[in-house]
Amino acid sequence: MPKTNINGYSMHYTDRGKGTAILFVHPPVLTSSNFQYQIQELSDRFRTVAFDIRGHGQSEPSKKAITYPLIAEDMRQLMDELKIERAFLCGYSIGGSIVLDFLLAYPDRSLGGIIIGGMSEVGGRELKNKISLGHMFSKLGLISPIAFSTAWSQAHKNLSLFWTLFNDARKGNAKNAEQYYNYSLHYNCTAHLQEINHRVLLIYGEKDKLFYPYARLLHERLPQNELIFIEDMDHRIPTKAAKPLNRLISQFVSRLGHDVMSEENGV
Repeated sequence: MPKTNINGYSMHYTDRGKGTAILFVHPPVLTSSNFQYQIQELSDRFRTVAFDIRGHGQSEPSKKAITYPLIAEDMRQLMDELKIERAFLCGYSIGGSIVLDFLLAYPDRSLGGIIIGGMSEVGGRELKNKISLGHMFSKLGLISPIAFSTAWSQAHKNLSLFWTLFNDARKGNAKNAEQYYNYSLHYNCTAHLQEINHRVLLIYGEKDKLFYPYARLLHERLPQNELIFIEDMDHRIPTKAAKPLNRLISQFVSRLGHDVMSEENGV
């Protein structure tokens, strides 16, 4: 993966394939390697771009506090660097909140959104407790235990995948991870969802009952969206349900990309 200087720091990213661009956004401590199955398969048809957020993986730690607007601005500048005029934004878990923030801040740079197990706010006590636990461990400088637990959960007994995820995640900067978790706890864009005019694909696991309220909220508030539950699946969709996820993303991007091109050409 190459590096480039983006918005004052050295960003680690990957850029594979050609055609319509899809930009992937990861949650705290995890890195762009969590999307390796999406990059491998979807780059045959699309241009797939993933990056390590400031202070995560192989990206340089951030001197500025991590906020969603800062990450969205980094994404915009990465698109400028790679000469991508517009892209589909795909975020997993907390990364889905950043997709919503980007759609609100830079609608002219967006083709649409794909949210995998994401939310517009953290309202329930159980999810708050989970994120607060990550925040507390990060504040204590305990990135390795978070990295181990998260990587093991995502890898689901695939040792090769586990070591890839763990080795990237444990390189994270504790302070930046703490800032990312903290901002997530207080973020709320629910009141602005009706301002998002792009089409958004919402993907959740059928067994991920914790996120049902967030799926329902986005489905009710976003003007143009499609909600899909992957059968017999929990929250760990990018690694445990890569095939059905990739198929859904491919269908959405192909269909919507064609519609956008038709609209721009006046067809």
